[in-house]
Parts: sequence; C-alpha cells; structure tokens
Amino acid sequence: MVFGVSYDPVEDNGAFAEKFGFGYRLLSDLDHHMGVAYGATSDISERWPNRISYLIDPAGRVARVYAKVDVRGHAQHVLDDLDVLRSGTKAGA
Repeated sequence: MVFGVSYDPVEDNGAFAEKFGFGYRLLSDLDHHMGVAYGATSDISERWPNRISYLIDPAGRVARVYAKVDVRGHAQHVLDDLDVLRSGTKAGA
C-alpha cells in the first residue's frame, strides 16, 4: 500500500492528486501531529514539513528511511528497494 501525507486540506490534496494522476491516497495532516511523529518536522507549529519517505515491511517495521527526498527518481529508488526487500536481502544495501 502506498500513501502520501500533506499538511494541506483534504480538498486541496484531492485536487492535487487528481491533477497529477496519483494512483494512491494523499492524506491530510492538518494538526501536523503525524509530521512530528514521523520526523518530517520537530514541532507542530512548523508550516512546511521536510520531504521524507518510509518503506514499511509486511510485518509493519520500518525497512528503510529516505530522509532527503529528491522527487526526481525517488519513486524508482523506492521500487528498487521494494524489490530487494521482497527478495529477502537488505534494502538499500
């Protein structure tokens, strides 16, 4: 399962996802608590979170953290790591 999280309202996220043809859900974190919990920001008063991604294994454990995301090529990088994870070797190795 893939999903994204943004500080933007549901309506804005829906329009953004539709405009760019996202094949996954884009969730709204209006109170910024998820951003703090997942390390995208250190304070709920921050206006803009850092771009950060996580690859979660089937057991629900964090298999890989992408703390500095460059949107160009990022999706392919995560998919490559997912292939590695599925093959049973260590992701990002």
